[in-house]
Amino acid sequence: MSLQQIFVLYKREFKKIYRSKYTIFMLLIQPLMWLVFFGSSLGRLPTALTQELFKTSNYLSFILPGVLSLVMLFVGMFASMSLIQDKRYGYLRRIMVAPVNGEVPLFSKLLGGLTRGLIEVPIVLIIGIAMGASIDFSLSSVLIMIASVVLLGITFSSVFLLLTLKTSDLQAPGVISSLILFPLMFSSTAIFPSNLFPSWLELLSKFNPLTYSVDLIRNAFLGYSFNLNYLIFLLVYAIIFLFLDFILGRKYLSSE
Repeated sequence: MSLQQIFVLYKREFKKIYRSKYTIFMLLIQPLMWLVFFGSSLGRLPTALTQELFKTSNYLSFILPGVLSLVMLFVGMFASMSLIQDKRYGYLRRIMVAPVNGEVPLFSKLLGGLTRGLIEVPIVLIIGIAMGASIDFSLSSVLIMIASVVLLGITFSSVFLLLTLKTSDLQAPGVISSLILFPLMFSSTAIFPSNLFPSWLELLSKFNPLTYSVDLIRNAFLGYSFNLNYLIFLLVYAIIFLFLDFILGRKYLSSE
């Protein structure tokens, strides 16, 4: 694997980002809709009840880390869409003719997805604060947020790329997203705390990487203690799926 080859292909992905303002807009719309509709509706609960259920008097502050984490799920979808577009337009075939291993275009797509996410997360954060979210804004909380979304972005981008290795169907990423979005969201702590879950769902949430990203960011933003285990869990997920991208991409990536 050549880092220079990855960088050259990544530059192309980076150029796509600022050339496609529509994509950035669409990526932002759904997270912002959740922020507006969930934040506004549940934000009208009595303060005492909100404090009892969510351990904060401001539900918008509770949901904001969940929305920031969900942004990284969508960038995974668009990373796989970019891969499929390259297959359909013949660009990937031209790349694979050169002495390039299969994991190289995958990693460039992954980096492109991460870059999109790291552009969008601050925008969503600023809008959330403007809407009334109250957070403990400090260097440590920002670093925890960045580490969480980067590891989560690696995981989700790797998953989407793995699932679209051998397809050129442009509808596949959307179908996969529709299939996993709501189960991932509602089996995590993005919308509600895990102590409100039935026992089976609470158990399921412990295997959901979204839960660990959300809780890490939420603890940092609300001034709770930092849990190193959550970061380790995210790191393990990212390493596992990155390794699978490396192995399976080299073996199975198809240009068709």
